[in-house]
Amino acid sequence: MKTTIAKNSASCCCTGASIGNKRIVELPAAPRINARIRFASMNPEPAMHLAPQEALDKIAVFVEQGETIDRISLSGPGDPLAYIEPTLETLMLIHQRFPEIPLSIKTLGIGGEKYADTLSKVGVTHADLLVNAVTEDILEKLYAWIRPGFKTIRLQDAAKILVAEQKKAVRAFKDAGMKVSIVTTVYPENNTDHVEAIAHLMADLGAENMILCPYRPEEGAEINLAPPDKEMMEIVRKSASRYITVSAEHQPEPATGCHQDVRPGLPKPTRKRPNVAVVSSNGMDVDLHLGEAIRVLIYGPREDGLACLLESRPAPEPGGGGSRWETLADILPDCFVLLAASAGENPRKILGQAGIRVLITDDTIEGTVDVLYGGGKKKKKSRK
Repeated sequence: MKTTIAKNSASCCCTGASIGNKRIVELPAAPRINARIRFASMNPEPAMHLAPQEALDKIAVFVEQGETIDRISLSGPGDPLAYIEPTLETLMLIHQRFPEIPLSIKTLGIGGEKYADTLSKVGVTHADLLVNAVTEDILEKLYAWIRPGFKTIRLQDAAKILVAEQKKAVRAFKDAGMKVSIVTTVYPENNTDHVEAIAHLMADLGAENMILCPYRPEEGAEINLAPPDKEMMEIVRKSASRYITVSAEHQPEPATGCHQDVRPGLPKPTRKRPNVAVVSSNGMDVDLHLGEAIRVLIYGPREDGLACLLESRPAPEPGGGGSRWETLADILPDCFVLLAASAGENPRKILGQAGIRVLITDDTIEGTVDVLYGGGKKKKKSRK
């Protein structure tokens, strides 16, 4: 099974999954991060994502235990639309097994127009769209980077794409029969005077309601703001409510069914498998698709216990189908995990059966390896 380490999410500060008496299970089943807010922690704790079958198994356990689930939301640690294949597989598996449970996604909306109809067919009835600004200049103040595709581009260009993609996403989601909620974080001195414009535009496009989240400072952030007080939030709420129904932020309430135990744990080294395998183009970042790798870097503990680069091993030549990944497993008998920027389902299954977890990340090698060996938060700043 594949699990992902993902960091620097651009999602709203809301992590809750309980609205009124409704019980919503939030599944961390989105592996790829496609943006980072400037005010997010530079050294966040690693966030794991559930592989499709793992997500289904979690839901099945809740149902078997008699839990009432009003909706299942595919949310972090990344964006469900940034890497669509596992998202669709997860949704399809759950919808086929539990067709009576409505499904939703929480997303920036990049790719929403392209995938709206497909999402609707696999059971998605609701979309939470993370909209913190509807003009490029404000977006450039809020985001450190935005990645519309698989590569980071100039923030100015990415902001322009995001503005257009979010507009198209609202229309497409509505045309596909979904309900659309706008989730906006209020960043003092950055978008407080802009929330009304967000509400006006999104309502005109068809969004049903808006959820306002107050910004909260994060430990390890490069920039910290003073959080908005109740008076500021009320002013913002009143201005937005002229155009759209405004709700308070979702709050986690375990007693009413917001399940917080769905995240998988990090894989751990064993005596037989003490090392980490990494595919990288530059020796610093995890930035290669597994199928593109011509070599595998091996990291492991030295005699003093510190993890470091031990050696480099050649990867199997392309071709050969499943036998290629069986060969790779044979090359990595001492590794408990393999880090890659992305990987297909077949190699993930074959390597997993051999005892090697495949983790997807686009972070630095040093920081991720440190986390895997129990180093906690990275001491070094992120490269972004």
